[in-house]
Amino acid sequence: MADRILRSMTDLHALSATEAAQRIAAGSLSAEKLTRALLDHIERREGTVGAFEHLDPEQALATARAVDRGDTMGPLRGVPIAVKDLMDTADMPTTYGSPIYRGWRPSADAAVVALARAAGAVVIGKTVTTEFATFHPGRTTNPHDVRHTPGGSSSGSAAAVAAAMVPLAMGTQTAGSVIRPAAFCGVVGYKPSFGMIPRAGTKPVAESLDTIGVFARNVADAALFASVLTGRPELLGRAAPARRGRGNVDLALCLTHQWTMAAAETRALFERLPEMLAPGGVTPSPVEAPAEHRPLFAAQAAIMGREAAAALAWERMTHPAQLSPELRDLLTAGAAVTPAAYDRARRQAREARQALPAFFGAHVAVIVPAALGEAPEGLARTGDPAFSRVWTLLGVPCVTLPAGTGPHGLPLGIQLVGRMGDDARLLMVAALIERAFALA
Repeated sequence: MADRILRSMTDLHALSATEAAQRIAAGSLSAEKLTRALLDHIERREGTVGAFEHLDPEQALATARAVDRGDTMGPLRGVPIAVKDLMDTADMPTTYGSPIYRGWRPSADAAVVALARAAGAVVIGKTVTTEFATFHPGRTTNPHDVRHTPGGSSSGSAAAVAAAMVPLAMGTQTAGSVIRPAAFCGVVGYKPSFGMIPRAGTKPVAESLDTIGVFARNVADAALFASVLTGRPELLGRAAPARRGRGNVDLALCLTHQWTMAAAETRALFERLPEMLAPGGVTPSPVEAPAEHRPLFAAQAAIMGREAAAALAWERMTHPAQLSPELRDLLTAGAAVTPAAYDRARRQAREARQALPAFFGAHVAVIVPAALGEAPEGLARTGDPAFSRVWTLLGVPCVTLPAGTGPHGLPLGIQLVGRMGDDARLLMVAALIERAFALA
């Protein structure tokens, strides 16, 4: 779907990360030429999309030339990437989406940035994040219609990938900040199992929820990027997922306890899903949302609020006037969450995690909504993370897949949820569904 906004599939900026890395390794494309093509495309689109907080073309080109000299030989050799401005970079400002840190220069790279550079990636710039990855938006628009939000908090990263400014970008999720913007922008978003990607050097929001994820235009590219950031080459595996019956992948479909919040276009999408999945031999079985999931929506909000109030204590206490009213309200409410309420929410989450094997049963993964519907019009809000809060709290891996468009021609997505630690198989199933959608 994101390819609809590309000028031509023969343009270098439209190359997938996988193909670009292969061509650079084979010597048929230079990293500098690819970086120049992407910088030219960014110049054409950035004025309306506003995906980047910081760009340094000369620095990016210098890095690309170093790759061409053979200074790095890793699996992302010469592939330009974008980094969410929540992650420290030693050679670029890091503002965390807040005026408090305007011009701030960290002394070291975040772990994920260091890992990507070591694998040969060219960091082309820092993407816009909402304020401290919460709910107050930045300036980024949706590349499909600039009157609509791109989602948040990883607004710039999702928009940059959707607009073909970069093939890969980093994001984070504490409530729904990878899954929802991926759905709104029509790209693949992957939030791995909790703790799989190191968070050192990434500004914390809620320690027990924060998860680093990735954006890409296809599942293979997301798997490539994640394999580097996790140090897990098995994420690139090609083994067939578990099957049952007449060769169908054993998937479940769960409307969740938040289904009443779904917009009409999401309801229509889920009615069409069996037809859309049929070309891939996929017939999901409906399952009910378990009772132990019902309190988790509120539990996630309580945990996030209390932990955010602690993580941002210095900013809250010393620079309250430089916080948005929305964030001040969130932190005030979070600080008011009692230890007893926090412990109860953590206990509810723990009990629900223990019951996950029974929820999944024999199913490899579960399909659930990714967002309420199309990206809402207006840039003052980034949309509701209702369909992600529970899965983020449970720590399970999730993938957003583009799944057509809604009544305004904006992207829709589905969310694929896997078992904790079963990320490789989840990505394989996501690739199978991606192919089914392409055939439908």
